[in-house]
Order: sequence, then C-alpha cells, then structure tokens
Amino acid sequence: MEFRVLGTVGVATEDGAFLPLGPAKRRSLLAMLLLRPNTAVGVDRLTEALWDEEPPTHSRTVLQGHVSRLRALFAEHGAEAYGIELATQGPAYVLRLPETLIDAHRFEELVSLARGQRSPGDAVLMLREALALWQGPALTGTVTSPPLQAAAHTLEELRLASVEALAEAYGKLGEHGRAAAVLRTEAVAHPLREPLSAALMLALSRSGRQSDALEWFHRTRRLLCDELGVDPGPVLAEAYATILRTGTPTGPAEAAELPQLADPVPDLLPRRPRGFTGRHAELRALDAATAGQYAAIALVTGGAGVGKTALAVHWAHERLSDFPDGRLFADLCGYSDTPARQVTVVLREFLLALGVPVQRIPETEAGMGALYRSLTDDRRMLVVLDNARDSEQVRPLLPGGDHCVTLVTSRDRLGGLVATDAARPVRLDELPAADCTALLAAVIGEERVAAEPAAAARLAALCDGLPLALRVTAARLAARPQWTLAALVGELADEQRRLGLLRVEDTGVAAALRLTVQQLPEQARRMFRALGLHTGSELDRYTAAALAGCTPDQAAAALERLAAAHLVVESGPRGPAHSRTRPDSYTLHDLVRLYARALAPEADPDGLARLLDHYLHTGLVATATAEPGSQPCFVPPPGARRPAAVREFEDRQAALAWYEAERATLRGAVAAAVAASMHDRAWRLVLLQWPLILWRVRDGWVPLLEQALESAELEQELDAQSRTRALLGWVLHEEGRYDEALAQLEKAPDLARRAGDVTSEAIARINLALILVQYGENDRAGDLLGHALTLAGRVGDRSTEMLAHQHLARHFLNARAFGLAREHSRRGLELGPSPEAIPRRVLLRTTYGEALAGLGHTEEARRQLTVAAREADDHGYEEGAAAAHARLGELPPRVTGGDPGVGRHGREGPMGPAAAAR
Repeated sequence: MEFRVLGTVGVATEDGAFLPLGPAKRRSLLAMLLLRPNTAVGVDRLTEALWDEEPPTHSRTVLQGHVSRLRALFAEHGAEAYGIELATQGPAYVLRLPETLIDAHRFEELVSLARGQRSPGDAVLMLREALALWQGPALTGTVTSPPLQAAAHTLEELRLASVEALAEAYGKLGEHGRAAAVLRTEAVAHPLREPLSAALMLALSRSGRQSDALEWFHRTRRLLCDELGVDPGPVLAEAYATILRTGTPTGPAEAAELPQLADPVPDLLPRRPRGFTGRHAELRALDAATAGQYAAIALVTGGAGVGKTALAVHWAHERLSDFPDGRLFADLCGYSDTPARQVTVVLREFLLALGVPVQRIPETEAGMGALYRSLTDDRRMLVVLDNARDSEQVRPLLPGGDHCVTLVTSRDRLGGLVATDAARPVRLDELPAADCTALLAAVIGEERVAAEPAAAARLAALCDGLPLALRVTAARLAARPQWTLAALVGELADEQRRLGLLRVEDTGVAAALRLTVQQLPEQARRMFRALGLHTGSELDRYTAAALAGCTPDQAAAALERLAAAHLVVESGPRGPAHSRTRPDSYTLHDLVRLYARALAPEADPDGLARLLDHYLHTGLVATATAEPGSQPCFVPPPGARRPAAVREFEDRQAALAWYEAERATLRGAVAAAVAASMHDRAWRLVLLQWPLILWRVRDGWVPLLEQALESAELEQELDAQSRTRALLGWVLHEEGRYDEALAQLEKAPDLARRAGDVTSEAIARINLALILVQYGENDRAGDLLGHALTLAGRVGDRSTEMLAHQHLARHFLNARAFGLAREHSRRGLELGPSPEAIPRRVLLRTTYGEALAGLGHTEEARRQLTVAAREADDHGYEEGAAAAHARLGELPPRVTGGDPGVGRHGREGPMGPAAAAR
C-alpha cells in the first residue's frame, strides 16, 4: 500500500488500483494527516484545512464522518497488515504508519542522499528517481485552503530545487543539452523564477545555443517588466553577462545591409468589416491589453463564428494612427479547409511588405526570423495573426521591437503563448441580445426589425448570439424580402433542421464547427461526439465519463481540451452552492449541442444506457445523503452497469442542490429512456427524485410522475407502481386535486402488498391516511397509521417506524388524546437518536412538547419545545423552527427559573438541514 501526495492525493494498492477516497474534503483530511505522519493533528487545524471559509456549525460531525469512512476503507483493504492505523488522540487524530509508504517522504530521502553524493552520475540517478515520484501538482484534488496551499507550495519549491540540482549534475557531466531540456519545461511553467531562467540560459549557451539563451533573457526581462515592473536581478544579469563574455551569435549576412533597405509603411490589413456592432467591453479590453506594454501581445479567443476576426480588424482600423510604421496581417489558417500557413511563407510575405528585395530574403526560417525581428525592432507596428492553431505557429512571427503590438486570434486558448510570452487574453463570448438585433438591422434594415421585435429577439436566441449564425440568418432574410422574421423563427425552432438552415453557400455554423472539431486530438473528438447523446446542456466529468465510457480523469482531460477550443464553456464552480454540486462543470450552447448530436451516430451505441445508469447510481447516492436511514426506492435494473466512479455528496444540502441543478437533464433522460423503450430506467429516473419532489412538491411534477407510472405498468413492476402512485397522490393532494389524489393513493397499498414490499406498503398506508384526514375519515386514518407502524416494525425499518410514530402522535394530538400523543412522540424519538434525522426529530419533539402541555406539564413542555426550536434553528430547518417557536408562544409565562435550553433528552449533535418527512 502506497500513499501519494505528489500529484492527486490517493492510496494505491499492491495491484496498482486506487482506493475510492470520495470527495475533496476526505482527500484533504488524509493529506493533512500524511503531511504530519505519526503526529497528532488537532481538530481545529483539520477544520481550517477542510473549509477555506467559515466552517458550518456541523463541521465536527462532517469531520468525524470522513474519519469513520477512511477507517472503514483502510480496514476493508487490509491496512493493518502494513502497520497503518488512523487513531483518535484526545481532540486530535493521528495516522500511524511507516513513513516509507508516503511518496513525499521517499522523495525527500532521495533528494537528501543525492546532495551527499560525490559522483554527479550517482546524483543524477537519485534525483531522476526522486522526481519520477511526482504525478502532477502536489495535493491535487484537495480543498484550496491556506494550510493545504502552503504545504503544496513548500513541496513545489522542493521539487523545483531538485530540478535545478539535476540540471547542475548534468552540467558537471558535460551534458548541457540534457540540462537545458530539464530546465526549459520548468522555466516555461515558472517564467518569473529568475534562478531557473538563469540556469536555462547558461545551459543553452554551453550547449552551443547562444542565440536561444539571449532570446530567453530578453523574453524574461520583458516579462519581469510587464508583470512586476522590475529589472532583472543579479542572478539573471550575471548569467547574461557571462553569455556575452563567452561570445554572441553572428546575425545573418543580410543584416549588414539593413540600413540600405527601403523603409516603407506596409499595410496588409483587410478592409474594415461591414455591419460591425457592439463589442464595446471587448474593444476596451483590447485597449487595456495593449496600452503601455512593451512588445504587447493581445490574444482574442472564442468559439467558431463568434466574430474574432471582425473584432481584431475593426480595432486595428480604429487604431491606425497608433501604428505609424505599418500594419501587418496574416491568416494562419489554423482552422480551415486549407492547410495551415507555413511560417516561412508568412515571414516571406512580411519581409516583402517591409521592403526587403526578393533576392535578399534568407533561405532558412531562422534567417528570415532574425531579419524580420531586426526590421521591426525600432518600429511602432501592429501585427495581426489571425486564426492561429497553436502557440508554436505564432511565436516565430512575433515582431522584435518593444513598441510593436501583436494581435492574435484563435479558437484555442493558446495557454502556452500566455505562459511564455505574456500574451493577454481577451475572451469573446456571444453577442448580447441588443447587439444581435442591431446586427440584423444593419443587414436587413431597421424598419423590418422594428416591425417584429419579439421575433428578432427570438432569432438572436436561436442563433446562440453567434455573429456568424446571425449574418447567415440575415442573408436569408435579405434575399427574401417577402419573408417575415416570425416565419424564419418557426423554421429555426425545429432542432432537426436548424443547422441546415444556418448555411448559405459555403458559409455556415456546422462548417465552422467541423473545422474546429477536426483539429482536436482523437480523445477529445471522441468525447465531443459522445456529448451529442447528453440530455441536458450542462455536465460534469462524471457524466462525461459515462457518455464516453472512460474514467472521470480521462473525461476531465478531454473536457478541458474541448473548453480550450471553445466547444464547451467551463461554467463552475460559481459560488458556494454551485461549487458543492457542480464542480468543474461545462455547458454546451444549443448550436454546438445540435452539431454534436448530428455526429452522435458515430459515437458508442451503448452511450445512452451508460448515461442513464450513471444517473441512476448517482441518484441513489444523492437520496441516501438527502434522506439518511431511508431504504433505496429501487435496485438497479438487470444489466445496469455501475459507472467507473460515482459522485459523493457532503450533506443533504449538497444532494438537494444536485437534484435542482440536474432537474431539466433528468427530465430529458426520462424522455430519452422512453423513446428508446428503456422503461425499466424511465420510472427509476423519476422515483430517484423523490427527496426533491417532497421538498418542492408544488413544482409541476404530475406529468413526470404519470410517465413513470406508465413505464412501471409497461414493465409490470407492482412495487414501482405502488411507490409512484403514493408519490403522485401526495403531489396531487398538495395541488388541491383531492379526488385524483385519493384515487391514486387508494390503489398504492394493495399494489405494494402484492409486490411483497412491506416498506412500500407501510409508506403507502401513511400517505393514504394523511389524505383521508382531509375527508374527515379520522378513524380509518388512525387504523392505517397503526397498521403501517406494525408493518415497519415487522421488518425493522426504523426510519418508517419513526415516520409512523410521528404521524400517529399528530393524529392523537388532534384528537386531544394527549397521553397517546406523548407516548408515540417519545417512542419515535427513541428510534432516531442519530443527528441525521433532524427534521423528523424536530417534529416529534414539537409534538412531544404539545402533548406535555396538553397534560399540564408546562415547564417540561417548554424545555422540549425550546430544544426543538434550537435544533431546527441550528440546522436551517425553517419550517420546523417556526412551528416550535409558535407552540412556545402559546405556553403560559414561566413561573420558575432554570435553564430552558436543557431538557430530559439533552441537545442533539449538529447535522445539516433536511426536508420535513411526510
């Protein structure tokens, strides 16, 4: 067994598999204990690490839960045989284990041994072995809290120092090329770390690459000035001086003749785009990205058809006077049906525009580049590099002068250009609605748009705010003046035809998206095709993994690549509630989703089944978290496949928030299951939402539940029919449709009895009893509740027993049978001592207090109601708190002193809020 913190925090077994650690907070807890092995770590310190903001009131309970789950996981995989024990030591926890099982400990041992080696060859072997232990940034997968961030920074500093030591050892062996290769990767990732850049410069120089060494110095100097406003420090300056003393490269022969070359003012800009509208914020961002910067590089990124080229060219024409020495432009064809432009071809065009005679243009790319940089060194020029595929395509075309500005557009984020050349990104999103309308008006006329403002707004929405789609739409309307905007809206509303309609001759949205997709690596292309089967517009790595049939980590990598190409939009986390349910989530715009759907037949035909099974398993976990102690409402159908990994939820609030976020997607999943005749999945996908249905009972659930009932009947699933009718009846009752509700609820108990599901029958009887009270049938209601209690007791279902006691207590309280009400309240409370049943316990304790008051035990009633109110307040159960406070207000004034907050049952431990049990 091996513990890893140098990368994603994890525990590997002997066969190379990783233990399922669960959510980030559990990984964070383990990481804190591994950072101080065999040492007690206090609860306060652990709490600080697990919550980067103010911890919730129930944080200690959550922490205890994570400790318990880690202990169980270790025990299940035989950790004791390795000498591993997670122990409690007062108000702290300690992870006892041999420290050699921790990769960070072995790393530090190897680095320490390498320092003491006389032979640089031995040092190289030890340092390479040490660095091989790293699998990514330290403590990946943990909470971004100050303690963990500080620890990760310390480990990263040790790693960088080891890289520098390895390069030094290679240098002592005379292997300067290897030293440069080792250092370059880290210098790219840490461009402001001067010792690293200095070491790289010296290694490059000593391996015969003086020009690269000097170029790296100037690049670092500009970056230090741009980012920090400082000059190179002594280490970097000394390295530069050393390289100059040992000799600098000789430039191309043509450079000697440069003063004799003509000095024209080139202007290769395309014409100003017609109908350009809006983009005021982005134009200001371009101004900011290029103002006062030495050799500024602005990077305009966005998806296909969003208007990157139009923005760049429009801005360039607006700023002609800022660049008196010329404007260069090149379409690099990075996303095009034609091959990407070769660097030498573009450099040749630029040199010709700069006045270099054909016979004096160097033959090699290096020579062309050196001449180009020399010619632009003292000029104030603008260079527009449009439609770049990657950073490597751009770098040789960057001008040499500090007063030049480069404007790059790309469908990719070009993170390498940002990292190594300090490019400043300007992201281009879809046009706002008002600008969309203005663009349409610029092409088809303001009168036509003003005559149908609602249809114009709808057209903008159907085009996803993409200027390309809007221009194609406007071209169709301009060619057919007799068409109304509303008529075109009707056609575009058909998802099957929309992409086809958004095409005019060789221009269209689908063609633009195709060019983006064909540039993707195979794994990302496969993921994009799989996304066409998704039933919603938003997804996370777990859902993507199910669609593509891969692991969540592989899915995350593919989604990140799609996001870099602006095919999906990273949409989470946004705020605490969102981040708890949808970490690293992504959104597909409608037109992109439709294009992916068109490619879906090429995807795995089992993708839909995997998606549905993913939601079934995730829903079961969410239900167990939202309603602890409740029995699963179904078992997965035969043939259902468990996903590679299933999301876990920290508490009830997180689980309910997941239901809320996925509601539309789950509705789409039900429709897809029905369309594919997978009715065994369809009814399950509805029933797994029962915690949210009860919590948001009046949110229009009837059509979905009716579909579930139809699917259950087609599958001849009696228990499913019973559960669905019981739930449907309750929803109908809450909507005031009492006769329809009663018709459903009357059938549910017998269906459950015939299915042999005692718990379903008990719950169906409880729900029926609650409806019958509305009709005044109190005696029959009491009999049903009593029978439900007997059934639940027969199978030892404590959760349903507690529910039956709760409603029986209320039943007898309404009948003013205070003694029986007290007895059922007390027995119900005894069944639910755990902090997970907060709402039900609050209701039982409130009923207990009311019963005591009815029996004349006023002070004991006050104590019980005070505890109920406090417990509900502590855990955000507003409905229960209001009821308890209201009952307290009805009691006569206190006549004796004493602490009102402590009753016979004491104060319960903290836990998150839960929905009121029905």
